[in-house]
Amino acid sequence: MSILNAFNLAGKNAIVTGGGRGLGRGMAEGLAEAGAKVLIIGSSASVEKTASECQKKGLDMIALRGNLMNQENVPAVFEQALNILNGRVDILINNAGVQRRHPCEEFPLTDWNDVLNLNLNTVFQLCQLAGRNMLPRKSGKIINLASMLSFFGGYTVPAYAASKGGVAQLTKALANEWAGKGINVNAIAPGYMATEMNTKLIEDPVRSKEILDRIPAKRWGTPEDMKGTAVFLASTASDYLNGAIIPVDGAYLVR
Repeated sequence: MSILNAFNLAGKNAIVTGGGRGLGRGMAEGLAEAGAKVLIIGSSASVEKTASECQKKGLDMIALRGNLMNQENVPAVFEQALNILNGRVDILINNAGVQRRHPCEEFPLTDWNDVLNLNLNTVFQLCQLAGRNMLPRKSGKIINLASMLSFFGGYTVPAYAASKGGVAQLTKALANEWAGKGINVNAIAPGYMATEMNTKLIEDPVRSKEILDRIPAKRWGTPEDMKGTAVFLASTASDYLNGAIIPVDGAYLVR
């Protein structure tokens, strides 16, 4: 097989959570541009808007409205997605996430639970559900979204740091069990990205300068920067890569 053909995702069914905006939209577009049929899941109207805009570009993208914050809802939302995709998922990107900021000594338990539920518990559920679909075929790609805070502790974000540390370790645990069964489980750790989640950081002149000064690439990342890594991990080009946490960070981590 030509190496260029190895990146072709034609005939593959993909699910991208949180695919209506930001990094999720960037990765969903990347998969669709590589030929995949992409179903994006989100809780707001942004998923329909994104799917419509991508369809106008000739991309095969479908929107599904679903609330993944409540663990009781997750199996039903996943089942809906499978039905739309004719019962088969080849690629899962667990991108949906939430952020809450408070000093550690004041961090509300309700916010802690919200962050851990969506960022970690739902990720495990969806990995498990997708794995059950993929294992009988001995084929599948699962891509989780880790973070720079999988490596660092951060400030005023203890729940997010805990959840993303958990995502990195979950990725490794799943890879240990499933790599020999044809399922690749890896994670992308985005650096500081110019997205809605980081608006407060970008608007803080002191913190924003501190971050930018540390990034050797001298800029914040964008959703476009996520496409290549997502397509690689979703394709046969990454068949021998398992349990990796890949930084996409402009070299922030190694500074």
